[in-house]
Amino acid sequence: MTVTAAAAASDTLPGETVDAVVIGGGAAGLNGALMLGRSRRSVVVIDSGIPRNAPADGVHGLLGLDGIPPAELLRRGREEVRGYGGLVVNGEVNSAARAASTMAGDPRFTVTLTDGSTATARRLLIATGLRDILPDVRGLAEHWGHGVVYCPYCHGWEVRDEPIGVLAVNAASVHHALLFRQLTDDLVYFTQGTELDKLTRERFAARNIRIDDTPVAEVMADEEGDIAGVRLADGRFVSRRVLAVATRMQARTEGLDGLGLPMEDVPGGMGRRFASGTAGTTEVPGVWVAGNATDLTAQVGASAAAGALAGAHINADLAAADTEAAFVAVSRADAPV
Repeated sequence: MTVTAAAAASDTLPGETVDAVVIGGGAAGLNGALMLGRSRRSVVVIDSGIPRNAPADGVHGLLGLDGIPPAELLRRGREEVRGYGGLVVNGEVNSAARAASTMAGDPRFTVTLTDGSTATARRLLIATGLRDILPDVRGLAEHWGHGVVYCPYCHGWEVRDEPIGVLAVNAASVHHALLFRQLTDDLVYFTQGTELDKLTRERFAARNIRIDDTPVAEVMADEEGDIAGVRLADGRFVSRRVLAVATRMQARTEGLDGLGLPMEDVPGGMGRRFASGTAGTTEVPGVWVAGNATDLTAQVGASAAAGALAGAHINADLAAADTEAAFVAVSRADAPV
């Protein structure tokens, strides 16, 4: 996959300990860094420059920026973070682990990149996003982000009134079909071996959603390279211009095993994520998580908001730690010899 233009410029990792390292430079990571920078915190964002939505033509449903190309959104975000003194470093994390805390109990973390460079931080924000796992159907992956879509809110308007096919993968696909039916009168639901009970079939019929129980064997393209339809296992061809797939979503965890962050499966077979609490807190003191790494279905706006909340929470935690350290220092200075 081609690295986005947003990743063209890279800062250098600082030698001193910083207040926070943000792992992942998408909407969540950059907005978290923005909040920290505006709070006069030293912050470093480490990003591979390959966002989940890179194949998409635009980011939709984001107030004031509807339709902005993903690379442009990240370029602006990086520029804003740097405007408050933050650093953005292109790279991939090889390892991240807890280091020895200070005598006052303030956490420390060491983050090592694949090129061997390291950063030391007081706090970490994990905003690595997720990886979409597509069904194993020949020709499907080639159209991901264009003719093959996932989110009806992100891309639904752009495919309205087209002949759409829903490739079922789990129980969530039924809900998926109802949402895409709002966008087109021509919808076919391919069960792909999943169970569909009598009542659901009747509800689909009431909404004029056609059902095909024969597995899809291959996605067929037209002369322009767009989706023309699907070839079924029995040889039939079903014309479709768009395919909707509820992917299995897997939080990106590369290099993070050393932190010991708890993971959890999402009900319905939707995927696996980092477990988190209020404002992205985790069971590991000093580590927060935000965006699709913990909220698999969050759109760009929701991920950005989660990053901002986590960033504010991290700043508050640092402020409390700074106050405690200052208090301890003064107390020791005033103590009788």
